[in-house]
Amino acid sequence: MPTDIAFLAIAEAHQICHWLPAALALSRRAGVKVHVLSPSASILDLAASYDPDGVLHLVRLRRLPFPPDSLFRQPSRLLTLALNYSTIRRYPLLVTTEISSGWLRKVPGFSSRMALIKHGAGDREGGYKARHAAFDLTLVGGEKDRRRMISRGLCTPDNCAVGGYAKFELKAPRQRFFDNDRPVLLYNPHFDAKLSSWVRHGQEVLATLEALEGWNVIIAPHTKLAARAAPIRTTAPHIRVDMGSRHSIDMSYTMSADVYLGDVSSQVYEFLLEPRPCIFLNLERCDWRGDETFAHWRLGPVIEDMGALPQALERAAGLQAAFVDAQEAAMSDSIDQSPTPASERQADLILDFARKSERTAAA
Repeated sequence: MPTDIAFLAIAEAHQICHWLPAALALSRRAGVKVHVLSPSASILDLAASYDPDGVLHLVRLRRLPFPPDSLFRQPSRLLTLALNYSTIRRYPLLVTTEISSGWLRKVPGFSSRMALIKHGAGDREGGYKARHAAFDLTLVGGEKDRRRMISRGLCTPDNCAVGGYAKFELKAPRQRFFDNDRPVLLYNPHFDAKLSSWVRHGQEVLATLEALEGWNVIIAPHTKLAARAAPIRTTAPHIRVDMGSRHSIDMSYTMSADVYLGDVSSQVYEFLLEPRPCIFLNLERCDWRGDETFAHWRLGPVIEDMGALPQALERAAGLQAAFVDAQEAAMSDSIDQSPTPASERQADLILDFARKSERTAAA
């Protein structure tokens, strides 16, 4: 009998590149059958686009007809789990990148084992919630997350492992998004209303970016912010706005920009795959020093007024040398980059866990 492993894809498309490499790696292992469960034809089609040999077994889950199917708007995760419980519970091992699935633990008789690939590598406290403790195995990108998960009692040293950051294996190449050679600034605001630079200051930020001279600008908010906020509109020819596309989830922008401008998004660590200048917005003028939520703000200048942005950009290249060591140390702690691909490391950890579970069940 094959080892059946199901990837539960009930989140929006920004999470797909975090689990898909491991799913593909597992599907190439002897005696393993990998299923992808999703209520979204769009998500399944996107997964299939990375699987030309059709090794993944795609399973369309039931869904209500609203909201319309798309990559960036999915039905309620809890409702999806409830509607499809009888299907989901048949799989002995479920792998996911979202924590709503922890709800399954509350259903009497639910016996599937559950593994979490923690998506992102950021510093926000919102990345550590009680529901993280619902999983039998948690894979994190680096020692930082392992340390924090254990210290918060969300994992134990035995069930939390560093598996690397498989999204890097699907990263898009550097691209030209403008028809000139001006440097590119990527503005990547987060969705967290308490910490986002856009939620309270969006119009001020946009006006400053529209008036910016000598730069091209990509505005690519976290896709959750893009789904909740009013569309960002501008006629400025040097600004590209992306409220949700494949480019916004496959690292096209983080690989192609010269300078990063943001607040608390974990995408700063994707940008720093290649150390480059970062500028952080503290428009609420919060007391951030010593707060690990803002640990990444040590990796570049922090400005408290949008009027300071043009000067910060002028100085960015010259200041970068002073931040390189800190950027490299933060990356090493946040994302373990072993010579062995993260997808293979994650596949090893998941398969080892699955087969141990099988032996325990058979005993």
